[in-house]
Amino acid sequence: MKILISADMEGATGVTWPADVLPGTPQWERCRAMFTSDVNAAVLGFFDGGADEVLINEAHWTMRNLLLEQLDERAEMLTGRHKSLSMVEGVQHADVDGIAFVGYHAGAGMEGVLAHTYLANQITGVWINGVRASEGLLNSHVVAEYGVPVVLVTGDDLACEDALGYAPGALKVAVKDHVSRYAAVCRTPARTAADIRAAARDAAALAVRHEPVADGPFTLAVEFDAEHLSMAATVVPGVRRVAERKVAYTSDTMYEGIRTFKAVTTIVDAAVEEQYG
Repeated sequence: MKILISADMEGATGVTWPADVLPGTPQWERCRAMFTSDVNAAVLGFFDGGADEVLINEAHWTMRNLLLEQLDERAEMLTGRHKSLSMVEGVQHADVDGIAFVGYHAGAGMEGVLAHTYLANQITGVWINGVRASEGLLNSHVVAEYGVPVVLVTGDDLACEDALGYAPGALKVAVKDHVSRYAAVCRTPARTAADIRAAARDAAALAVRHEPVADGPFTLAVEFDAEHLSMAATVVPGVRRVAERKVAYTSDTMYEGIRTFKAVTTIVDAAVEEQYG
């Protein structure tokens, strides 16, 4: 049994503030250890549950945040940027039996600690076939096309609530309870590690590949906080403006859909000016 862990940081234990997740800050250095603790707890739990392999895909920002030297030696980690499937890279190789979303968060425009979708601020909402989407929902459609179930989701309580919509059968672990976008009631790392390990152990039983799900076509709509960003996004072929600050495009598969979304966010991020956005 092989498990893939997609590891994001905003939903990690103790994380509530932008500096907690911005590479290079003292707070980021401190929170890296708690992020690593969450991921390692999942690794340990999956091996407890019978996994033969666990691959961790670093999915936050520079994708160089986890402390490799603190991970269980049986695990392997894919770290660094520029991957075909970004946050769920590795799922396409036909050897993954289940995937865990560790450290996930609610989407742009939703309530949740550090809620966003790919870009920290510029995106105010994403919809897939008319349903407001988080990164979890987007990625769940991608992995479904490869026959891989989402078996575990960790994050704040609202990230776990969001996961009920896209992975109702997955185990969920809330490591903190949302108070505002920048505040939460947090559990200690010792407690969250125990909770995640226990959930991952049970979640291993859910790691059973299924027939690939072809639910396309998918129409994705993306709304920005400034009109010039929607104009910039139309550089990507197939992306059209549907409102002053909103673009949309349609893809036959979510493999194509998530890659186009990544292209859109990359171009939009480059179009943001430091002072005026």
